[in-house]
Amino acid sequence: MADPARICLQTLGCKLNQAETDHLKRRFRKAGCQVLDDPDNADVYILNTCTVTHVADRKSRHLLRLARRRNPDAFIIATGCYAERAPGELAKLDGVDLVIGNRDKAHLPEILEGMGKLEEMRGGGDNLEFRTRALVKIQDGCSDFCSYCIVPRVRGRERSVPIHQVVEEVKERVREGYREVILTGTQIGAYGRDIGKTLVDLLECVLAETEIERLRLTSLQPQDITPSLLRLWSDERLCRHLHIPLQSGCDSVLLRMRRRYSTTDFERAVTVARDRVPDISITTDIIVGFPGESEDEFEESYRFCERMGFAAIHVFPFSPRAGTSAALMLRKVDERVKCQRGERMLKLGREGSQSFRKRFLGRTMKVLWESRVGGGVWSGFTDNYIRVFASSTEVLSNRLVAVRLVGEHSQGLWGRLEEH
Repeated sequence: MADPARICLQTLGCKLNQAETDHLKRRFRKAGCQVLDDPDNADVYILNTCTVTHVADRKSRHLLRLARRRNPDAFIIATGCYAERAPGELAKLDGVDLVIGNRDKAHLPEILEGMGKLEEMRGGGDNLEFRTRALVKIQDGCSDFCSYCIVPRVRGRERSVPIHQVVEEVKERVREGYREVILTGTQIGAYGRDIGKTLVDLLECVLAETEIERLRLTSLQPQDITPSLLRLWSDERLCRHLHIPLQSGCDSVLLRMRRRYSTTDFERAVTVARDRVPDISITTDIIVGFPGESEDEFEESYRFCERMGFAAIHVFPFSPRAGTSAALMLRKVDERVKCQRGERMLKLGREGSQSFRKRFLGRTMKVLWESRVGGGVWSGFTDNYIRVFASSTEVLSNRLVAVRLVGEHSQGLWGRLEEH
């Protein structure tokens, strides 16, 4: 019997990309392949690329070249959003054997089998990579076309996964031992528009029909934060964390970005969420240096973020993407100015994170432990996305344990395990 084909998949970018990579790993295992973390020993190396910024493009090219240098005999595939946006560009890259866009990504096992890359490979299909949190894709695509965003062009229009299919996948993840599921997509607040359903309909079914212990959502827009959605948090299995991308705290910049809300709308959504869901963590994304962003506009954005008191801020310098209207806008912001503004926002984000975490010192909260980070120290997350560290001689991975939060850590809080 031949050895199983060795497949290594790596991912750049969003949780949707991660969910799709996890799905491919399962499919390759079912096809009898061995899935590796190490690209150096793989027969086939697949990179699921991101193209949201020029930095993401550069990282993709670097990883593909590195894979070829370190494993000259591997069959190397580029897939994902960069492969969808610029397949010819990646095909010219030295060492890339195959470029597959998003539309055909899910069919990679069949494509490779048809090429003879999985021929006579048997066995190895039951080695399940164990993780504490599973990503489940509920929709793909976006129909909003913000002026700076390439995603609608590489992901297409909104398409929802049927409710019964999502429920079955969550049940499968529970059977595999996962304690937490993250529902992800390009624009999950748009879930169901194309099938006559809503995100609320989906969540009600998942909570009613599965035994998942924790259910977490990825990004939502301010207009998605409705009373009917927030009432679902009466079920303690829904994690108290919402990521609501702001992009700018200045209304004139939001207009140029073609965002579908104002700062007033955003603040109202955050206020209602905090009122209805005590101790909720609100995190956000901010773009600095958008074309034409004046010093006054940046200061307005900064002051708004300061007032919101976010639990975390992910900061991105504006990156022009060919094919978007923002790439054609005049009055570009100098790169040094972008860098300075980014540093200020990052500092504000760090201060906000620390302030949010300190509110929970002395409290006892449940932590889903993920991994050992060194010696006898373990790392995990509360439901409202505070990273917690604790010392234990026990194996804590994938256990949901009550922890008293006793001190500050540079990346979170220190905890002391309660009796369990």
